[in-house]
Amino acid sequence: MTELLLNHLGGQWIAGTGAGTTLHDPVLGDALVRVDSTGLNLPAHFERVRAQGGAALRAMSYRERAGLLKAIVAVLQANRDAYDAISTANSGTVKNDSAVDIDGAIYTVGVYAKLGETLGDARVLADGDIAPLAKGGAFGSRHVQVPTRGLALCINAFNFPSWGLWEKAAPALLSGVPVVVKPATATAWLTQRMVQDVIEAGVLPAGALNVVCGSSAGLLDALQPFDLLSFTGSADTAALLRRHPAVAERSVRVNIEADSVNSGLLMPGATPGSASFELLVKEVAREMTQKSGQKCTAIRRVLVPEALYGAAAEAIGARLAKVTVGNPRNASVRMGALVSRAQFEAVQAGIAQLQSVAETLHDGRGAALIDADPAVAACVAPVLLGTRDPDAHGLLHVTEVFGPVATLMPYRDLDHARALVARGEGSLACSLYGEDDDTAADALAATALDLAALHGRVHVVTPAVAALHTGHGNVMPQSLHGGPGRAGGGEELGGLRALNFHHRRAAVQAAPAVLSRLTPAA
Repeated sequence: MTELLLNHLGGQWIAGTGAGTTLHDPVLGDALVRVDSTGLNLPAHFERVRAQGGAALRAMSYRERAGLLKAIVAVLQANRDAYDAISTANSGTVKNDSAVDIDGAIYTVGVYAKLGETLGDARVLADGDIAPLAKGGAFGSRHVQVPTRGLALCINAFNFPSWGLWEKAAPALLSGVPVVVKPATATAWLTQRMVQDVIEAGVLPAGALNVVCGSSAGLLDALQPFDLLSFTGSADTAALLRRHPAVAERSVRVNIEADSVNSGLLMPGATPGSASFELLVKEVAREMTQKSGQKCTAIRRVLVPEALYGAAAEAIGARLAKVTVGNPRNASVRMGALVSRAQFEAVQAGIAQLQSVAETLHDGRGAALIDADPAVAACVAPVLLGTRDPDAHGLLHVTEVFGPVATLMPYRDLDHARALVARGEGSLACSLYGEDDDTAADALAATALDLAALHGRVHVVTPAVAALHTGHGNVMPQSLHGGPGRAGGGEELGGLRALNFHHRRAAVQAAPAVLSRLTPAA
């Protein structure tokens, strides 16, 4: 029987009492490890996390907690090779895609370690200046932010078992809030291993970092009013979470990142082969194939001027035709598998649904897989769809197929393009592709501001940044991650802005002698 991964809560390693769920290699089909959370006394364990881990973290300054994050980076770097092997086996990703997850996580923790240093020896954060409430300033009000006295329950999606853990955990730990992470079952191995390595290294106080692998049953029931809930996953699950008594009745603060039908927009004036045209083509192909299209930020809708529809279809298809798909252990493979056969079936069904209203411009699924059995491997080659009448097919604007799939759409003018983007009902990211001259820059800036109301992030690419930009789908810790509407309405990262979620804002009204002593910066 495969190894059973242990849960960790409040300084204790705990085995579930059930048979567990087996995790499989999505390419070879081999059984890897098991996870199980049956029989855990979650209310008791969570209370120990709050009392033990929370108290220890809050006793430290931001600078000291930044030191903890720096120590975590060292642990993760020392074990990186093991993480790469787990990612290949459990997620079916090629090395470059594993790096996006693993190295992206390590970089994010490192960024928050440096940001924490800038906060110095404070234990609370000032929020604005003193506001006078009486003549002569004899009585006033000052807002402060203090770390919440609860825990942060982080429920993550299957596509980023490493980055998903640390992009949530790093700001929480820096804020002084203990973390309980619940990874998606299908790819929980990497998350559990990282938590295990950090705990065994002894770099964190007991109870500061915790992991539950397996069923999520009972997790929300154990939450209390000062706890936090951060969720990445489907909009349907997010709706259930918002209705849970922990949120609806106990006012647990919740942050949601859900479905997103993101767009890439080629600005007017481009021509086939122009710099901006080629930048769009390259980025669309990368977004469709990186992590096998399993990114919440991936480009799902590609908008181009009407006259360029055919040229864009041909150029993107030509790039996709070069993508080799199969076993990531083979050096000639450029795109690995989806995370499971269940995801394979869901993506195939989603493609068929979109094909009912769109034409198929490129379908790589006819090519043979490399070193992989198509009856076993969860591999789906890239599929580019298209429609010449995007106004007529609402399905294309609201359906996210979570795999290597995108839909090409023509627009008449920029107003039409903006209207099409808006039909996504709120997205995580939109990218704009244009030239560098002043007229183009004016249009790019105006369009970016217009689309900012619909997105958490607008990514503008011109030839000047062709070799420098971080990528449409790459989430950088310095920038906001989240989006309005169907994207969940949440906010993560954004530098020190991420700490806001983990703090409680309060106004202290007092004489200047008291207010001046609230924070070191006063």
